Formats: sequence, structure tokens, C-alpha cells
Amino acid sequence: MKRSGSRQFDPLIKTALKEDIGAGDVTTEVFIPKGVKYEGRMFAKSPGVLAGGEVARRVFELADPGAKVRLSLKDGARLKPGAGILTVKGSRRLLTAERTALNFIQHLSGIATRAAVFAAELKGSRARVYDTRKTVPGLRELEKYAVKCGGGANHRGGLYDAFLIKDNHIAMLCGSLERLKERLAHAREKYPRLKIEIEAQSLKQAADFLPLGFDIIMLDNMSRAEMKKAIAFIRAADKTIEIEISGGVKLENLAALSKLGADRISVGSVTNSAAALDIAFDLRLVKRG
Repeated sequence: MKRSGSRQFDPLIKTALKEDIGAGDVTTEVFIPKGVKYEGRMFAKSPGVLAGGEVARRVFELADPGAKVRLSLKDGARLKPGAGILTVKGSRRLLTAERTALNFIQHLSGIATRAAVFAAELKGSRARVYDTRKTVPGLRELEKYAVKCGGGANHRGGLYDAFLIKDNHIAMLCGSLERLKERLAHAREKYPRLKIEIEAQSLKQAADFLPLGFDIIMLDNMSRAEMKKAIAFIRAADKTIEIEISGGVKLENLAALSKLGADRISVGSVTNSAAALDIAFDLRLVKRG
């Protein structure tokens, strides 16, 4: 993320600061005199992958307009314990900004780190790990950015940039393949640039959907044996169709799933179950007022 790109998240950052500060940081106001100058250093305490450095920088800049922030590492960097991430010089307001900056960078780096673990497990295979829409409301763009920092790929951003026809959509069409085919033609006409994906939950559904002309067929919560058969007949019929595996994907079964030959393996836990990375922030006195 470029420095200018982080400014698009100013409204989100301001909301986060307001949530924490409220009517005022009473501890800092009472115990830390005005005019005191500090230098802060943010550093990793655990190994992982960095994401959110520019966001953390922007937190300090918004909370303390006179602050000078220097990033030592770029997002996507592999972190070792003790690795310096950023330094900042400013007023007592650095204390006010500390937790918000850490909340962002710890959370996003945790996602990047988890994505990197999944991506490494797929190295050498055809498949790539994809995220899902299982994200914290309001943080989706940043969380998906963090997935990319870790080497993963992004699924659709939301309901607006790609079609994904799921079981409930099919049920609302009464399971009619004719109605599905009709709606597919309408979708192609109205949104010619958007990819259209459909979810298949059985071998029969995969076979029924195959001749209709979808861009992506998702094999959802199917057994490994069923997925193997489905991938074989989809590949034999049309090599241009992307195949996605979804549902019940865990790190321990990822290597086995990658051998089935799918293009995508979507994993909700990359975002919704990532533990925050242990990152610390230390302050020292530089100059008294």
C-alpha cells in the first residue's frame, strides 16, 4: 500500500480513534505534561508477515498532526522477533494513538501471517488460496489487502463485483435448470464484464451446471472422492472453466486437497480466525518542554 493510498481509510481511522478517545484521553491529559517530546518504536515480538504499516503511520499522523513517522519495513516483509517496523517522533498524543495503531497492525499482520502459512502449503500446486467475505464489517478492504500481503488471492470484494450463485439462490429458482439458464443469459447481457460462479454441492449438480457455461464452478462441502471425479469430468469437458474447492478447508487437509487439481481453494478462516500478531510499541523521552 502506497502512503497516499492509506488516506482513503482516514474515515475508518478517525472512527477508531474517536471510539477509543471519546471525550478525551484522561490518563495522558492528567499524568503527561504538555510540551514533552517522545520517540516511539514499533517492533515485532513474534515471527510473521507485516501488513498495515501505512495504516499505523496514518493513525499517528491523524492523532498527532505534528508527528514524524518513518517506516522501516514494507508490507509483505517477513518479520523476525525484534524487527523494527516503524519509529515516530511526536507529542504526548503518541500515547493516545498507540492502541489504535497497534490494533490495526496486529490484526492485519495476523491475517497476512495466516495467509502466508496457507499459501506456503500450496506451493508447487496449481491451486491458490483465496479469501472469502467472512470479514469484520468495515474492515474488508484492509483484510483482503492483508491476505495479498501474505501471498493469498482475493475472491470477490462484495456482492457487486462478481456473481456467486449459491444453494439458496438455486432454491429460490425452484431448482429449475431452465430458469437458471435463462437468468444466466440475462446476467451475461446486463453485466458482460463480471465473472459468474455457481456453487455445486453434489456430483449431479456439477454435471448439470457444466454445460450451462459458468466461468467458475465451486465444489462446496463435497467429499474428496466426489471432488476428484467432478474435477476430472469438468476438465475433460472444458479446460477454460475455473474450479474452486470450498467448505471445511483446514490447514491439515490443504496439501491433500491441492493434489485434486482445482484452481482455487477458498478459506474463510484466513480472515475470520487469524490471531493477532504480537507487535509492541515502546516510548522513550526525547525532550522535556
